[in-house]
Amino acid sequence: MIWVIVVLLAIVVIVLLLVIGLYNRLVRYRNAVDNAWAQVEVQLKRRWDLIPNLVETVKGYAAHERGVFEEVTAARTRAQQAQTPAQSAQAEGILSQALGRLFAVAEAYPDLKATQNFQELQGQLEGTENQIAAAREGYNNAVLTYNNSIQTFPGAVLAGPFGFRERDFFQVDEAAEREAPHVDFTSTPAATAAAPGPSEPAGSAQPGSGQEAPRESS
Repeated sequence: MIWVIVVLLAIVVIVLLLVIGLYNRLVRYRNAVDNAWAQVEVQLKRRWDLIPNLVETVKGYAAHERGVFEEVTAARTRAQQAQTPAQSAQAEGILSQALGRLFAVAEAYPDLKATQNFQELQGQLEGTENQIAAAREGYNNAVLTYNNSIQTFPGAVLAGPFGFRERDFFQVDEAAEREAPHVDFTSTPAATAAAPGPSEPAGSAQPGSGQEAPRESS
C-alpha cells in the first residue's frame, strides 16, 4: 500500500514539474514577443520622427502640393495612434503609400533632390526602413514560436487556464507598399515655366517658334 502512495506522489511531483517547466517556457516565449515588438516600436518611432522634417523640406519647393502633405501627416498620426500590431500594420501600410506619393512629388524637382538636407533625410529614412524590416522579421519569428507553443500539445492544454493568448503578426500589405503613386503635376512649376515672365513681352518671338520678331523700319 505504501509503495502505491509513493508512486502516486512521484507521479504528482513529475506532473507538477512538467507543468512548471511548460509554464516557464510559455512565459519566456511571451516575453520574447514583447521584447521583439518593443524593438519594432523603436524603429517605427524613428521613422515617425523623420517624416515632419521630410515634409517641410519638400514643402519648401512644392508648397502647392498641400493635399500630399496633409495625407502624409494624417497617415503618420494614425500610425502613432495604433494600439495593436495588426492596427499598426494597416496604418504603416497607408503611411508607406503616402510617403510614396511624397517622393513622387520630389521627383519633379531636381533642385530639391540635389540638396544635402533632402539626401540626408532620404538616406536616414531608407536606413530606418531596413531596420524596421529586420525588426519586423524578428518579431514575427518570435510570434510564430509563441503561437506554435500554445496551439500544440501540451501547451494547448495549459495556455487557456494560465491566460496565454495568441499574438498578431506584424504584416504590412506588400502590395500596398509597391503601389505606384498617382500624383497630379498639372499645377507644378514645370507646367507654368513656359508662361511669359514679367520681363518678357508676351508678343516677343521665341527660339524655334516659327515667328519672326518685327523689324524696325529704317
